[in-house]
Amino acid sequence: MHYQLIHQGETKTWAVVLETGDEAGACLLAFAREQHLSAAHLTAIGAFQRAVLGYFDWQRKDYRRIAVDEQVEVVSLIGDVALKGDEPKLHMHAVLGRSDGQALGGHLLEGHVRPTLEVIVTESPAHLHRLHDPQSGLALIHLDKELP
Repeated sequence: MHYQLIHQGETKTWAVVLETGDEAGACLLAFAREQHLSAAHLTAIGAFQRAVLGYFDWQRKDYRRIAVDEQVEVVSLIGDVALKGDEPKLHMHAVLGRSDGQALGGHLLEGHVRPTLEVIVTESPAHLHRLHDPQSGLALIHLDKELP
C-alpha cells in the first residue's frame, strides 16, 4: 500500500494505492488508524483476484457470505470511516464485475487485490460515532445529537 496526501485544507484528501496481494479492508483500516481518521468517506476502482461479499440476513442478524473465487473488476467501491469507541471502523460496499459483464454486489467482507485498487479517501470535518444497535445487532452511525 502506498499513499499520498493530495489536498489539505479544512479537510484532507489522500490517494491510496493497493497492490497485488493486499487485502483491501485490512490495508484501509491500517491507513485509517495511522492517519487518526474519525470520519471519512472513500471511493475506489480496480480489481480483485478474489473477494467475499456479504448480504445482511435480518433474521439471523449476521452476514451471509458470498464467495467470489475469480478475477473481478471493482466497478465501484464506496464506504465510510467512523469511530466505534476510540477506534476507526470501516463500512464498505462493492459492485464487482465478472468477465461476462455480470455484476455482484454487497457488503465487502474481504477483497484481495490484483493488480491494483485505487482509493480516494476524504476526511470529514466532524467525528462520526458507531454504537451498537440492539434491533439489528450492528454498529450503526449515530449523529452527535443522538449520542447518549
